[in-house]
Amino acid sequence: MHGEYKVPGGKLVAVDVDVVEERLSGARLSGDFFLEPDAALDDINGALDGAPVTASADDLAAAITRSLRPGASLVGFTPEAVGIAVRRALGHATSWSDHTFDVIHGGPMHPAMHVALDQVIPEEVAAGRRGPTMRIWEWDAPLVVIGSFQSVRNEVDTEALERHGMSVVRRISGGGAMFMEAGNCITYSLVVPESLVEGLSFERSYAFLDDWVLGALAEVGVRARYVPLNDIASDQGKIGGAAQKRFASGVVLHHVTMSYDIDADKMLDVLRIGREKLSDKGIRSANKRVDPMRSQTGLSREAIIDSFLDHFRGRYRTQESDYRAAELDRAEELVHSKFLAPEWTYRVP
Repeated sequence: MHGEYKVPGGKLVAVDVDVVEERLSGARLSGDFFLEPDAALDDINGALDGAPVTASADDLAAAITRSLRPGASLVGFTPEAVGIAVRRALGHATSWSDHTFDVIHGGPMHPAMHVALDQVIPEEVAAGRRGPTMRIWEWDAPLVVIGSFQSVRNEVDTEALERHGMSVVRRISGGGAMFMEAGNCITYSLVVPESLVEGLSFERSYAFLDDWVLGALAEVGVRARYVPLNDIASDQGKIGGAAQKRFASGVVLHHVTMSYDIDADKMLDVLRIGREKLSDKGIRSANKRVDPMRSQTGLSREAIIDSFLDHFRGRYRTQESDYRAAELDRAEELVHSKFLAPEWTYRVP
């Protein structure tokens, strides 16, 4: 059996392995990585031989680490990367190429509907009624979307919110607040089976699932990088942030919001960005935290989205799709029963 894993920002790791009586046998590691000394390759192969097929990526990584001789140096890959490649060889973990992604870029709707769809689409993927999905948000009303565990009182100035005709909705994923006006940012949601990030820590899964958009940003002239835990930044400053939700059904929701042309003064009027958070970023003004793509690219929002979609389609196997009537009906129901209900919005006052 053969499995491969491309380390984000690193090298390709490939493992060929047999299974004899539910244990790994004849493991052969290869790739374009660097490894010193050469004999450390035998250490890694030897650590894999005899391991049970039920061993997790972390278990395999621990065995490799214990077996490496003193002074061994792995460049461009890690023991965890080898473990993931093994899990893929055994069919427990999947790669991007194992899936066909539904791509949805529908018309504008209330942003609360998109928050609800971030619950509905994972339900559909888990039930097998829809494949892995990448969708771009389009919305027609201003909104502040706060993280699942944020305090409304601490994050939002409700008087300023009312003054600007905005409302607040709590999403199902963690992370920070999103200040959303029509056309001011680019948001996408990616719904994938957990097998795609099997063996990855939460932090590594963010970098792994954000890797494609770094390539897409480069194509529109933005030199971006992933900043742990969940930020995307360029040399000019932060561009956006990601959030995740892992469901017991074995599905992962990963969504990213990137600034395009945000009204920083209005954002600062509405959001209570604390001094501690600013000092943690090493800056004096919250205005410096956002560097819109419009100023860096000179492109329209529509042109950037088109380029992103072209990049995604060119990188992975995709098929065009749209929201189904049943999905929209379910989302509409959740908007009223949950996402606009005070019990959910103010569950952390």
